[in-house]
Amino acid sequence: MLLSTRSDFSALMLGKSSNHSIDRIVEKVLHDVRITSEDAMLLYTQADLGLLGILAGYVAKRMNDDNVYFNKNFHIEPTNICVYNCTFCSYRREMGQAGSWEMTIDDIKKIVQSHKDKGVTEVHITGGVHPRWNIEHFGQIIASIKQEMPNIHVKAFSAIELDYIITKAKLSAREGIKKLKKYGLDSIPGGGAEISDREIREKICGEKTSWQRWLDIHEAAHSEGLTSNATMLYGHIESYQHRVNHMESLRNLQDKTNGFNCFIPLKFKAGNNKLGYIGEVNMVEDMLNFAVSRIFFDNIKHLKAYWPMLGRQATQMSLAFGVNDIDGTIDDSTKIYSMAGAEDQNPSMSIDQLCTMVRKMGKKPVERDSLYNPIRPC
Repeated sequence: MLLSTRSDFSALMLGKSSNHSIDRIVEKVLHDVRITSEDAMLLYTQADLGLLGILAGYVAKRMNDDNVYFNKNFHIEPTNICVYNCTFCSYRREMGQAGSWEMTIDDIKKIVQSHKDKGVTEVHITGGVHPRWNIEHFGQIIASIKQEMPNIHVKAFSAIELDYIITKAKLSAREGIKKLKKYGLDSIPGGGAEISDREIREKICGEKTSWQRWLDIHEAAHSEGLTSNATMLYGHIESYQHRVNHMESLRNLQDKTNGFNCFIPLKFKAGNNKLGYIGEVNMVEDMLNFAVSRIFFDNIKHLKAYWPMLGRQATQMSLAFGVNDIDGTIDDSTKIYSMAGAEDQNPSMSIDQLCTMVRKMGKKPVERDSLYNPIRPC
């Protein structure tokens, strides 16, 4: 049921809840009042999933009307060789190990050339943290892409990759970002955030960049005029409180910089990694997480379901729980989630498929650029 006005919502909610704490949160949402971290915990633990879907849908409608966005994009994953060894990762390989790869600049140029006539507007670049690469090599990757496609938006390198090469160059975060911006960097993706809690990070990615450093890298990018995305890895050994704390840190930084384009909850996938013994959460948990995220983030306009990770069916369902972005066409150009056992081993969707998915949920599909400027409706 699509709720378009406050009176519609009030009429539906009248007398429906016996939980006064949840009623209080409903009133906050209804009057566009920010919910607290304590409110978010109550939504995670006490609210009915149907109510959460209604609340999240109401917020999504208020922030983005009925629009659901996507873009025409492809990924480049220059290497899966990585100095870090995270327990949740199925992608990482050591140098020389079977299944490892490292692309040359010519390899990257050939990938870009193969997309020249496909109408793509964005290339997403992320991969392992290669021990021998430096900031100049990252710059050459960006420059080679811009040479082939000058107008494409380069969204490149997670804060984890950036931290490694910026630290190696003995630059500050802002100096490193500024240098890469001169090569043609347009924005940075949200990967590597995982979960903010120090003890959980120690167990799942203890070697990796700290949470504060992740925030610092993104703040530096925002200070240099670049936007970025924000992610959260959920469904592993974290608790609801850990999720809320993570989102609170992101909301606080967004209050300061207004540099995040969207929030992307990323589901832990259990295939081929050391943490796989815990299994995966079900679709109900996925929808719960999307809904609470949408209600919580009053200052990040867009909520994305990354369909190669979540699967097509769950992605379509997420549109009823506050999601208003489904990423893009992908063009079978990423291996990160397929190597972890994702349902779609060759992720690619046409514009028609994306638009059909959205329309079936009563929403309006809109092709966008990387900054959410509409290009055209379907």
